[in-house]
Amino acid sequence: MNDWTTFGRVDADGTVYVKTAEGDRVVGSWQAGTPEEGLAHFARRFADLVTEVDLVEARLKSGAADASHSLTSVKRIRATLDEAHVVGDIDGLGTRLDKLTELADTKAGEAKAAREVARTEALARKTTLVEEAEAIAADATGWKSAGDRLKEILDEWKTIRGVDKKTDGELWKRFAAARDGFTRRRGAHFATLDGQRKQAQTAKEDLVKEAETLSESTEWGPTANRLKDLMNDWKAAPRASKEAEQKLWERFRAAQDAFFSRRSEVFSARDAEFKGNLDRKQAILAEVEALDIDADPRGAQNKLRDAQAAWHDAGRVPREATAGLDRRWRAAEERVRVAMDSAWRKTTPQDNPLLKQMRDQVAEAEEKLARAQAAGDTKRVKEAEKALAAKKQFLALAEQAG
Repeated sequence: MNDWTTFGRVDADGTVYVKTAEGDRVVGSWQAGTPEEGLAHFARRFADLVTEVDLVEARLKSGAADASHSLTSVKRIRATLDEAHVVGDIDGLGTRLDKLTELADTKAGEAKAAREVARTEALARKTTLVEEAEAIAADATGWKSAGDRLKEILDEWKTIRGVDKKTDGELWKRFAAARDGFTRRRGAHFATLDGQRKQAQTAKEDLVKEAETLSESTEWGPTANRLKDLMNDWKAAPRASKEAEQKLWERFRAAQDAFFSRRSEVFSARDAEFKGNLDRKQAILAEVEALDIDADPRGAQNKLRDAQAAWHDAGRVPREATAGLDRRWRAAEERVRVAMDSAWRKTTPQDNPLLKQMRDQVAEAEEKLARAQAAGDTKRVKEAEKALAAKKQFLALAEQAG
């Protein structure tokens, strides 16, 4: 640019020419100063053009500009170059623009291919998301997780670019339809669930009312069994709403606790009573087992008879002690019976205490019959005659055996 005459000239009438391989071309007229100033003016225009080309080239090579836009700019500059009102290396700049055209065209093609790949990938991603949404809408029953996933799909959808407007619109319709379908199906499910929960609440309220009624019962065994049945029914019943379920459960449990607490108190008191009864029966047994039966069988029998009354009056004992006590008592009774049988065989019929006792009973029965006859009470007479006949029969059998 220091030697402006290399690329241009100004003739005597002020016409400015630029030198090209095809010859000189008029680019303007200069009348305002010296020819050198005129060439400098048109050279600065050329420099501005070169600066624009430099900028386009730099942005194209760095990838900062869209290649197709750069291609358009290069072609625009190249098309105006043959008529540009500038002075400079027109041919050199033209060659440079031709090379930039090829570069921009290549990069534009690459960018187009990349966009196509990106569009294909974006289309595939959105199609996959749509298909997943449709699967969720059709089959999902994990309502919370499925709903969250649909929200994630929507967020991901918004980040995907590059699908053409028509195709994107069609995919969006499918996604929206799937989301709406899921929402309707979930709404129907929870509506049904609400109905089931109300039914469950009604059923459990009935269980609670019965349990509360039973909480005051003193029929310990049947009531405990019924409360266990109610518990099984509770477990088998569907759940009510969370709040109702909790409140009903608290009432149900409180009713059970009230009953079993009272039963426990009664059983504890009864166990204490049974323990006292056990101590008394063990003391009675100790006395019976200590009797000197061989020395005085009759006295031992009388004491055993007294002990039997005390044994009965002592009451019930803990279940686990019953069998052992009964065995010991039967053994004591057997010892007395054996001793009495032996003593009976050693006495005469007249001295036999059992026969004497049975004769006394016959005499007593005869007196009762006489009193009934004297009173003229037909019913008592029949009963007395029947009792007397039985006692005489037993006495006869005993006398024969003796």
